[in-house]
Amino acid sequence: MSGSAEQQLQKITHALKTQSLPLSDPQASALLRDAKRRLLQLNALTPSTIPSQNTSLLTLARETYEQGALAAIRAKDADSFTRYVNQLSPFYELPPNILGTANSPERNKVTGLYLLLLLTQGLYDKFHSELEALTTRESGGATNIENDPYLGYPIKLERWLMEGSYDRVWKAMKKGEVPCEEYGVFSDILTSQIRSEIASSSERAYPSLPLASTKSLLFLDSEGAVVDFCRSRNWTIKDGHIYFPSAAAAAAATSDDDEEGGPQEQQELSKMVIENTLGYARELETIV
Repeated sequence: MSGSAEQQLQKITHALKTQSLPLSDPQASALLRDAKRRLLQLNALTPSTIPSQNTSLLTLARETYEQGALAAIRAKDADSFTRYVNQLSPFYELPPNILGTANSPERNKVTGLYLLLLLTQGLYDKFHSELEALTTRESGGATNIENDPYLGYPIKLERWLMEGSYDRVWKAMKKGEVPCEEYGVFSDILTSQIRSEIASSSERAYPSLPLASTKSLLFLDSEGAVVDFCRSRNWTIKDGHIYFPSAAAAAAATSDDDEEGGPQEQQELSKMVIENTLGYARELETIV
């Protein structure tokens, strides 16, 4: 019975790997339900119930959850993805002599996607806690982690977002720059966040900007999209220019930041962000 269930589980995980379907696909959800049923039959839902010498079953259980996590991301199902990550954690924490990480090509991909999810949700404290735990667990330390294409991607994005280097984030989100297709799922979320940050920087740095420049600055496809965005921010459009809230309102909004350099420093930093981003937008227009 156990041998048959394990063989069936092996076939299911192979099918999940080769098909790369989203969780919303009926076939993917059916395969994962079947896989979990086999794990239950084998008493292998967690590593604590699997004999440590049974590395093949430990590997199959881990691969089931990894494929479930990837299918959840393809379906943009953050809650299901997080549940799969939580189920994977005890497998990833096993000592190398029980279940080595070298035979888990999806581990860094799943871990990097989880870091990216935390980043897009604005959970920066949790992001850094996970990163610290990862650094402690990995023998190569922080340098090896950042050099990994899957783990290094969210780490660099977080650094650039904190610096206000949005032009570098835009470049990294281009289709050819993401480590794999699953990472591209987060591009729309990050784009929305970055537009909001650039908009706030624009309000702090300038009283107004030309409509054409704002289109490039926010990486919007048309002036109609710019108009819609302006309405969402309560900006005024007149004579080909966009006018931001009054300087007095902006000063009131930044008064709480006096201890961190004051409004003048905030304005200079905001101008630098806008100039860098506009410069990159013009480069793209030149290439196109």
